[in-house]
Amino acid sequence: MSSKHLRVLVPAIAAAGLMMTACAAPGSSSGGDTDSDAPITIGVVNAADAQWTIFTEKAAEEGIEVEITNFSDYQLPNKALDEGTLDLNQFQHLQFLAQFNVATDSELVPVGATAVFPLGLYATEYTDPADIPEGSDIAIPNDETNQARALLVLQEAGLLTLRDGGNSFSTVNDVIAEESTVTVTAVDAAQTAIALQSGSVAAAIINNDFVGDAGLTAEDAIFNDDPSSPASEPYINIWVASADQADDERFATLVDLWHTEEVEAAALEESGGTAVFTNTSPEELQEILAGIEENLRAQA
Repeated sequence: MSSKHLRVLVPAIAAAGLMMTACAAPGSSSGGDTDSDAPITIGVVNAADAQWTIFTEKAAEEGIEVEITNFSDYQLPNKALDEGTLDLNQFQHLQFLAQFNVATDSELVPVGATAVFPLGLYATEYTDPADIPEGSDIAIPNDETNQARALLVLQEAGLLTLRDGGNSFSTVNDVIAEESTVTVTAVDAAQTAIALQSGSVAAAIINNDFVGDAGLTAEDAIFNDDPSSPASEPYINIWVASADQADDERFATLVDLWHTEEVEAAALEESGGTAVFTNTSPEELQEILAGIEENLRAQA
């Protein structure tokens, strides 16, 4: 998925109607057998983005018919995949998938990686995190996944300290005040840019979707998390299949096609130049996913 969608996945989204651009039956049966002549249906949330047209054309050149199904509700692509009405989806990162699997007792698995999209800290009066005055307030998204990631960004920037070093489940309650130079206010993700623009906060962690609302671009971030850091592993965007279809060789071909120069170039443009592509193997992705799921269950 593009970065415009990564960071808006987790907020509770009211069930909205879904718009389908393709309605054919999936190319894999629920029993694990595959029909190599049937189209592979892929659930996404950004079907209008240019990379999907290029990707579909490249798949056709390899003899693989692809049909893209667009969803307007981020809660639905995993449900559709779990129910067997899709073959693949590509719209989420590992943390989001782990939360779905644990909440629904599902066994969806990553079969390939796409990219990590750095999460940025923005300010209108400061060009370096070190310039932010002590005691300043910083706005961060309040949804579960983005809040934790935002806190990790601020810790990496040297502005605060999290209990036990922080992780992808940290909340504002884990901020160690006496070891931090700023305070944080968690608000709806869409409100972070508004808070910065209004001057009510000194800086804000803003999802890509809302950076423009503050009159900024992704290049204006004064700090980003490191996509190569182990702390960014839960935020690797992924291709996902059901466990019983994960070994379909066509899926591996499609993952490779996503990383062709033309597709990546289109995806990079859609991301505002922020996408950092990764070829993390399915085995590594599944290991990371298992660790996240284990931690989620331990907290239940």
